[in-house]
Amino acid sequence: MAANRPSEPTANWWRDAAIYQIYVRSFADGDGDGTGDLAGVRARLPYLVELGVDALWFTPWYLSPLADGGYDVADYRTIDPAFGTLAEAEKLIAEARELGIRTIIDIVPNHVSDQHAWFRAALEAGSGSPERDLFHFRKGRGPDGATPPNDWVSEFGGTPWTRLDDGEWYLHLFATQQPDLNWAHPAVRQEHEEVLRFWFERGVSGVRIDSAALLAKDPALPDFAEGDPHPFVDRDELHDIYRAWRAIGDEYGGVFVGEVWLPDAERFARYLRPDELHTAFNFNFLACPWDAGLLRTAIDDTLSEHASVGAPATWVLCNHDVTRTVTRYGRAETGFDFDAKTFGTPTDLALGTRRARAAALLSLALPGAAYLYQGEELGLPEVDIPLDRIQDPMHFRKGGADPGRDGCRVPLPWSAQGPYAGFGADAEPWLPQPADWASYAADLQSDDPDSMLTLYREALRLRREEPGFATTGEPGTPELTWLDAAPGVLAFSRTDGLLCVVNLAAEAAELPGHTAVLLASGPLDGAGRLPQDTAVWLRA
Repeated sequence: MAANRPSEPTANWWRDAAIYQIYVRSFADGDGDGTGDLAGVRARLPYLVELGVDALWFTPWYLSPLADGGYDVADYRTIDPAFGTLAEAEKLIAEARELGIRTIIDIVPNHVSDQHAWFRAALEAGSGSPERDLFHFRKGRGPDGATPPNDWVSEFGGTPWTRLDDGEWYLHLFATQQPDLNWAHPAVRQEHEEVLRFWFERGVSGVRIDSAALLAKDPALPDFAEGDPHPFVDRDELHDIYRAWRAIGDEYGGVFVGEVWLPDAERFARYLRPDELHTAFNFNFLACPWDAGLLRTAIDDTLSEHASVGAPATWVLCNHDVTRTVTRYGRAETGFDFDAKTFGTPTDLALGTRRARAAALLSLALPGAAYLYQGEELGLPEVDIPLDRIQDPMHFRKGGADPGRDGCRVPLPWSAQGPYAGFGADAEPWLPQPADWASYAADLQSDDPDSMLTLYREALRLRREEPGFATTGEPGTPELTWLDAAPGVLAFSRTDGLLCVVNLAAEAAELPGHTAVLLASGPLDGAGRLPQDTAVWLRA
């Protein structure tokens, strides 16, 4: 299979790439200690080649105390020993590239770990020191300074301020162990630019930017005020930062994808101007309910806002923060909202799986880049983690009401017969696997023509081989044309006679005229019509 893949994808490979997200801690355990590692990833490269992806996006693999799953970075130039070594990372990047698979790494610029050398030095140096200028330290309010410096709310709930023994408070928009950096300080900018060069020189092809719209803060750190610009979201100062990053990326042929959660389409598109980021995650589509009208609107809005700046769209159904697709689509409320997550939500997994299969063909047929989260190709459901095993700080910051994100991070099942479903041989995985986890194992699905894995492999093969799925990026060229269809049915054409039809209606749908069925997410009915919650790719 590897021999059929190009060793050097084109310069615009990122415009329509299929990119696979690897959460290293849960992907594959190479040394048997219960934690996924780079050795495990290297051993599974043949699987990823056969799956048919173009690039791997690694969530943070750096030295970290893991207070927030690695997004609390202690050293951006060191691989965490639980995962391996820098030499192993370099070898993995090179081996994947030889197989035609590029590497994208995660950069976490908004904050560092409280174990980072800069923050430790700031604590030791004390109030008013230059070391503290790299962060946001402030005196508290009130006569004794016991009230936080402002009324902001943490992304994880509660106040984003923690008071030290010396009386000063420091800002952390996420967990207490993740102090925010002061991006108005030139040393912070210089350090991150040097980190980018460090990894580009080691062969990475791209960088995913975590919490990309949060870096810059109003220097006054004011309370929220109706009508004023947001004090820490989508500040105009961000664009100079990303223009500098883009110049560095262009030196190496590297690309950037931003995690940008913004409701304003015009503000969102600014990040994708030709001299800023190449792409950004499409959260409107990810969070959209399983509803034909809402999905079509999300697709149209996405394509429109990207066309305005000549950038390709991205399509993603889930990730390491979001309820897994088969579970979400099997619930009464099929959209996604962090604030709506609760324990014990009823789920119809058979329904969710059927819809997830159809959603896979829908998302992979759309123009632009597609992101797959590990295990999505296996149809893994969200797992109910026992209360005493939950590790996600989001759960604890919200007083235990939110089950957190661990349920989508359970270590993958590779073998139906191996210990711990083949994840690792010796130690119990860092998160518990449910009793039926082996039934989703990759080796079982590999030989099953009706499995989710087989569907993804075939869809990715067709997506790569059929010229009609290519995203040209040429101005004025429609990448997608909607076709007339019954209510509840999405139907569109790409180029070269490729058609995609998805039926979200209650009744089976008539198919448009076609000469061949390329791939279907489920069987057609006896009359050749498309059943409910089923998608099909056709040749006109």
